[in-house]
Amino acid sequence: STLLLSFLYLCAHDFFFPGLAFGLDITTTGPSSIEKASGQSVKLECQFTLAPEDTGPLDIEWSLMASDNQQEDKVVILYSGDRAYEDYYEPMRGRVHFNSADPKTGDASINLTGLKSSDSGTYQCKVKKAPGIRSRKMLLIVMVKIVKPSKPRCYADGPTEEGKDIVLKCSSSDGTQPMKYFWEKTSDNKLLPASSLMDPVSGTINVKNASASASGTYICTAKNSVGSEQCVLHLNVTPRKYPADISSLSNVCVALFAPHSKKFKSGILFFLREDVPPPKSRVSTAHSFTMGSQRSSLGSMSPSNLHEYSLKPQYNKIPSSEEYEKPPSHVPLPPPNAAKMAGPNLSRMGAVPVMIPAQNKDGSIV
Repeated sequence: STLLLSFLYLCAHDFFFPGLAFGLDITTTGPSSIEKASGQSVKLECQFTLAPEDTGPLDIEWSLMASDNQQEDKVVILYSGDRAYEDYYEPMRGRVHFNSADPKTGDASINLTGLKSSDSGTYQCKVKKAPGIRSRKMLLIVMVKIVKPSKPRCYADGPTEEGKDIVLKCSSSDGTQPMKYFWEKTSDNKLLPASSLMDPVSGTINVKNASASASGTYICTAKNSVGSEQCVLHLNVTPRKYPADISSLSNVCVALFAPHSKKFKSGILFFLREDVPPPKSRVSTAHSFTMGSQRSSLGSMSPSNLHEYSLKPQYNKIPSSEEYEKPPSHVPLPPPNAAKMAGPNLSRMGAVPVMIPAQNKDGSIV
């Protein structure tokens, strides 16, 4: 009866634990959990032994086990048919390798380099050599080093004139994401301009149609889960510059000085400069004309007479086109030679010639 029980025990042992009936075994001992920082490398140990009874082909498989039962495990590296398949798993391509050039010698360990947070998980080493099969699991935890933001740089991008859109930028060159930026105004009423739009991800604030009230001191804060840093910006919104439009000014002059008068068809108009002294008086009878009831000569007028002449009521305003076309009845028309003398004499008196475009009868510029 004792012999029969021993026989039955051996049969049951071989049936339910076939691997133990032969020599295949994983001999690695040690911690079942490993912690590493991102960017580092790790060696996942898996040593095994064989026996003469293990006669089948050797297969080694490393897989990253799914955390959800509804998902499948992901094979990351494979050894089969005396060949290693190290580019089996795309996310770890070029980063995972067998520790031994010939794993069938008993070293199924792997090296994983350039660790990422996504590499965290439970890994299983499975060694199969018929009829034996063994496996070992270990947990890898990849810790991400969190760095607080570096001191950001604040600056205004583009011109800072009134009426234009002003963009304020803030950026940190170093720091662990996710990182956000916050702007605040610390001067005046401490309120951001009503037309401003802030983007906490890109670190920009866009001030639409900026006014002088947008000037002041601003602070930008770069922040993540472990710390923050700030930078200060002094914004000065300058008045908008309006360039002089010479062509517009000349058009105004043309419109003011009797555009319909035939006397302006020559294209020259004389202005008497106030800073030029009157000419010395001299006697000239060659060219003269009568003005009102008094006959005088431009060449013989004294400074006092010239001053009285400039204060005549009929010359205190710009004549209309009708007055140019039809002079008042009490003012006689000047002699023909007076028009020829007007230009030179006025120039000698300090007048400045101004070019006026020639016009046709209806006042259009030709």
